[in-house]
Amino acid sequence: MIRVQQDDFDPGVELEQVRSKNAGTAGAVVSFIGMVRDLNDSNTIRKMTLEHYPGMTEKALAAIETTTRERWDLTDVIIIHRIGTLAPGDRIVFVAAASAHREQAFRACEYMIDTLKTDAPFWKKEVTDNGDHWVSTAPGTG
Repeated sequence: MIRVQQDDFDPGVELEQVRSKNAGTAGAVVSFIGMVRDLNDSNTIRKMTLEHYPGMTEKALAAIETTTRERWDLTDVIIIHRIGTLAPGDRIVFVAAASAHREQAFRACEYMIDTLKTDAPFWKKEVTDNGDHWVSTAPGTG
């Protein structure tokens, strides 16, 4: 399941839905929550704006979900990514993987967030004390 949304998400609610939906089949649920930092490259971040290209973004996230399900033996996958203007400490992204065994869930979760950071078409603009700038999405950044 994938969602791109402006509204915040509740990780506890999302995890409980995965747990209850996969009760009896999943022995592990692994998740990751990404948040807006208050400092990046020695610049104080006041806010961040996340933009996307509707349709293209969902297609890219669906491809990440499909590849994840093909590579690991999972019972469930969730990818949630926010758009809009966010403040330091706000949640940006949530990924979770459920599997019969923890190793599969850990590897899938790591793959999803790493691939999302490099392959999903999101654009981030940081507003800092030193001005506004677009954040590079090159591998290893963000």
